[in-house]
Amino acid sequence: MSSDLATSDASAQIDAKLAKLGDWRGEMLARLRDIIRRAAPAIVEEVKWRKPSNPDGVPVWSRNGIICTGEIYKDKVKLTFARGAAIDDPSGLFNSSLDGNTRRAIDLRQGDVIDDAALTALVRAAADLNG
Repeated sequence: MSSDLATSDASAQIDAKLAKLGDWRGEMLARLRDIIRRAAPAIVEEVKWRKPSNPDGVPVWSRNGIICTGEIYKDKVKLTFARGAAIDDPSGLFNSSLDGNTRRAIDLRQGDVIDDAALTALVRAAADLNG
């Protein structure tokens, strides 16, 4: 399967997951996804880590390795940057997984506002870090 076809299939699966949620979490993840895709147009969308407790899997955005993942929880949407500890975050978006040496995450709850420019900068820095 070509990577364009795989990306198209994954994108359709993510679309279905967002539609299935039908609440603020789906809207939040859709907004994050839009920012991510605009920030790094060469990014590849994937769906990974399917399991019985999460049959729809986890949306993953990659370019020469994972840039970030978008996980849905009961009370939040978590955007985890695989190499976030190596990225400057002057706007202070990272608010979770701060103790580790590799990952950093942004937990967003209902009503939270996304700083588009700051998130765009993080995504671009993560994509650049991956080369």
